[in-house]
Amino acid sequence: MPDEKTIAPRSDSLGDYLKSVRLGQGLTLRDVERLTENDVSNAYLSQLENRKIEKPSPHILYALSNAYRISYKNLMSRAGYVIPQDKSRGTADKHGNAATFAIENLSAQEEAALLEYLAFFRSKRGSS
Repeated sequence: MPDEKTIAPRSDSLGDYLKSVRLGQGLTLRDVERLTENDVSNAYLSQLENRKIEKPSPHILYALSNAYRISYKNLMSRAGYVIPQDKSRGTADKHGNAATFAIENLSAQEEAALLEYLAFFRSKRGSS
């Protein structure tokens, strides 16, 4: 992933940033359309770059981050989406971002029992 600080200075405008990155990589609007496998049309990208569209969907931002090989989190932030901070929240973090335990107020003992059952279930499923 290229160093984004060398590609473009931080701008308040997502459109200015996207245009700067695209031009810095020597890409045309049509090149980006091909790189995103038509997920982002050249017309839509032009509207983004010219501030006609200011908050594209996360899907569009993901396609652009892959095409440009830049941080998806950075694009989400520039588009105004709230990015969760990486803070330790106790037992919830050890399971990643998946909704491992949707039931609230599980005790540590209940969580341990569920994890034990899950391990048992997976071992039985694997031996079938």
